[in-house]
Amino acid sequence: MWYKVTFFLAILLTSACSKESTNRNPYLLDAGFRFDMNLNLPKYNPLRNIGNPIYVDANGVGTRGMFVIKSGIDQYMAFEASCPNHAPNNCSTMKIEGQTAICDCEGYEYSLFTGQLLNRPKDGKRYYDMLYYQANFNGDVVTVSN
Repeated sequence: MWYKVTFFLAILLTSACSKESTNRNPYLLDAGFRFDMNLNLPKYNPLRNIGNPIYVDANGVGTRGMFVIKSGIDQYMAFEASCPNHAPNNCSTMKIEGQTAICDCEGYEYSLFTGQLLNRPKDGKRYYDMLYYQANFNGDVVTVSN
């Protein structure tokens, strides 16, 4: 009986291990940071209105800065500003056009509400969505961290 229990536990433990590797973006670093934005400051005041994105280019924030947008009542989204589909270079910092981030290198377009690549090529290659950062709202302060 003891052998049956041991055998069953061994099978259970080995089957619980995942053989899949993570689908982490190989182009962007996953560096930790924390950044607070006081919405009473003129620089961050646009974030009081839903759908107004801003670009934050503060030292130590992401690889090439970040985009932040108010996506709903007391809800914010934040994403890395470097294009996720190639290594950072002289054209990889994306630009805001309305509620879309545009990569000047390849013309990729990303939604600032979801981070999804909107014009994904249909060539069978692996393409990445924008790197998401955690955004929390408390009072008049939006805190973004990774």
